Amino acid sequence: MKVLLVNKFYYPRGGDCLVAMGIEKILREHGHEVAFFAMQYSQNIDSDWQSYFPCQVSFSGGEISDKVGAVKRLLGKDGVVRKFEALLDDFSPDVVHLHNVHSYLSPIVAEIAKSRGVRVMWTLHDYKLICPTYSFLREGKVCELCLTQPTAVLTKKCMKGSLPGSLIAYIEAQVWNRERLIRNTDVFICPSRFMKDKMIEGGFPEAKLTVLHNFLPLFGLKDTFDGQQQERETAYCYVGRLSDEKGIGQLLEVAACLPYQLFVAGTGPMENELRKQYTNHKNIIFLGQQSRTQVEVLLKKMAFSVIPSIWYENNPLSVIESLCLGTPVLGAEIGGIPELIEDGTNGLLFQAGNMDNLKEKISSFFHQIEKKGDFQSLEIATRALDYFSEAAYYEKLIAVYLQAKTA
Repeated sequence: MKVLLVNKFYYPRGGDCLVAMGIEKILREHGHEVAFFAMQYSQNIDSDWQSYFPCQVSFSGGEISDKVGAVKRLLGKDGVVRKFEALLDDFSPDVVHLHNVHSYLSPIVAEIAKSRGVRVMWTLHDYKLICPTYSFLREGKVCELCLTQPTAVLTKKCMKGSLPGSLIAYIEAQVWNRERLIRNTDVFICPSRFMKDKMIEGGFPEAKLTVLHNFLPLFGLKDTFDGQQQERETAYCYVGRLSDEKGIGQLLEVAACLPYQLFVAGTGPMENELRKQYTNHKNIIFLGQQSRTQVEVLLKKMAFSVIPSIWYENNPLSVIESLCLGTPVLGAEIGGIPELIEDGTNGLLFQAGNMDNLKEKISSFFHQIEKKGDFQSLEIATRALDYFSEAAYYEKLIAVYLQAKTA
């Protein structure tokens, strides 16, 4: 089978990139021909297909011409069409599998592929198709107005409080409306049941939606787990972006009141503010940006990791990676997180945004470990490595590809 993968970036920038590039890897390992289409970007890794990548655009560029070019890109009115058609001509794929394409590329790629009779899959890594700002989040709180009020993004200035930015998001949503996206996509792959339910609420037909949890591109992960019960420190960690929607501010406020060490790995827009606020707190240790290997070492020695998100997390790789390393997870009961955590078995859940409940659950986690010993890290890792394996994902993905062929 010949598969053309499409994602706006081609380097391990975030979960969407890791999954897209992981799929490229496992498809090739199983003998399929794979091509990749992305935007030109300085941090992209080398690709045999990079001559087809359209030029970089930026919505934050200072020049008017930069902004005009970026708006033309999201509307599908610039070089994406020419480059993508050239790649289709030369590669002739059986399947085009989209990931994150809005703004930096364009959903025009789905329309072009569909017009040529190519099967089009689309893995949804966020809520862009039903929320113009991707996240169902406004002013730090969950907001679903866009499901019933298309103009809400304008009236509420949902895009970072900016009227021009919100206008662009509104126009993009109208151009790439639900009917057009449905018409040009055979299957929308939802990494969580929660996302599938939200897509149905947003008017997408259930027949075109399938649930396929993300996998963890191992890249040697199995080699780092030696199959032995790990010695754990009386400490916990947060690994992820330091931004408001991740709930990191609330976590640190709670952690500052507790006697346990919290290690914070990651960077983001709140980093300087948080470092300044907690710089002298002995139980909060900022590690900054960590390599994949450093994250694995950290997770393997922590009692548990925390995912304190206040937005509708879809199917976070941070949970999956922690479980695959045998580290239980304290997760917010929101979005797709509860689908990954069996309360009391491989972690605990707390009420998202409820700081008192978060404080209580952190303490109860340590008390449970102190009373009963560590969670069974070997069992947690074994089950997770099996469920979230590349092999299991590959079988399910190929079934989706073939299903679309016969539909």
